[in-house]
Amino acid sequence: MLRTQLARVLRDPERKPPGDGVEIRPARMNDEERLRRFLAGLSLRTQTLRFFTGVSRPSASMVRAMIAVDGRRDVLLAVHEDVVVGHAMSFAGSGSDVEIALVVADEWQGRGIGSRLARRLLRRAGASGARTLGMDVLCENRTVLSMVRRAWPEATMKATSGTVEVTVAMDP
Repeated sequence: MLRTQLARVLRDPERKPPGDGVEIRPARMNDEERLRRFLAGLSLRTQTLRFFTGVSRPSASMVRAMIAVDGRRDVLLAVHEDVVVGHAMSFAGSGSDVEIALVVADEWQGRGIGSRLARRLLRRAGASGARTLGMDVLCENRTVLSMVRRAWPEATMKATSGTVEVTVAMDP
């Protein structure tokens, strides 16, 4: 059901060509430098929409945290020709079973890569028993908020201090 909902939302004739040749795979510890370059290459707007601030010089500890996988976290990368073009992570949530966050390189946005990352991440979370999904979205991120509203009309959205806390029940 989740896949059907996202597929319906993402059918848009104005979308850019698909992200052909992009592999979605789990992050590895040797991805640290690739991820650092990816983060540093994001526009200030994209950085702000994902991290709520600019991160033009991501710290080593931040990069390590973004590729660390353990029993509470999962991390996927979208990679094209050995270059990271997208990052998605899930982690055990406080108000939901799993919270997700993702970002796609500016030049790769609108090609379905974020959707592919989200679907794969949510499938993996569901297989691990997650039944509720949460995410924090900046109020100005109309693209993501519109997608959430179309994909999950039943989602609870609570605006707090410039962000929207989204909570939705995942389909089994």
